[in-house]
Amino acid sequence: MPTPTSELGDADESWPVDESTDLFRDDWVIALRADRIRRPDDHDGEAFRRLVLEHPGAVVVVALDGDERVLCLRQYRHAARRRFVELPAGLCDVDGEDPLEVARRELREEAGLEAAEWIALTSTYSSPGISSELMHFYLARDLAPADRGDFVPEHEEADMETLWVDFRELLAAALDGRLRDAPIVLGVLLVAAKGYAGRPRAGE
Repeated sequence: MPTPTSELGDADESWPVDESTDLFRDDWVIALRADRIRRPDDHDGEAFRRLVLEHPGAVVVVALDGDERVLCLRQYRHAARRRFVELPAGLCDVDGEDPLEVARRELREEAGLEAAEWIALTSTYSSPGISSELMHFYLARDLAPADRGDFVPEHEEADMETLWVDFRELLAAALDGRLRDAPIVLGVLLVAAKGYAGRPRAGE
């Protein structure tokens, strides 16, 4: 196995911005702007245009029960013109709110569940070439029914279905391309790679 390289990893960096123009901005949390940037070591070169989709970030929850089943959703997504199998997820749209608290709320509202154990899996940028969205992935275990509070599903969420899927079936679907939603594929692969589910059962 390769020896880990201590220097390997992403690093914070910010290039000079000569100009920034809003292309779309309203009272919602997502906006689109155009920046003209330049390389830090290129003082005489011409600035170039980059689009930036401002996004507050999101959470994704792999809710795993004692039988190694995962709570999944079926939801229509208009941009893709497709009904996806997904995991409970939601926007970090309250300033300063801990992503874990967002994950707890989304699991309660979308699935009617709460969890006694929460494990942070990782955080990843969804498409850093254009978007600032940072997705936080959690594994939720020791599940129990929970009151959804005053949450009322609307629009696509009013048509959303819930289903329990065996983890190993979900992993197979992620690997063979039946699942196309990136967060569910990544979440399932993380849980399997970290050894939290999907190991051979007794007698197999």
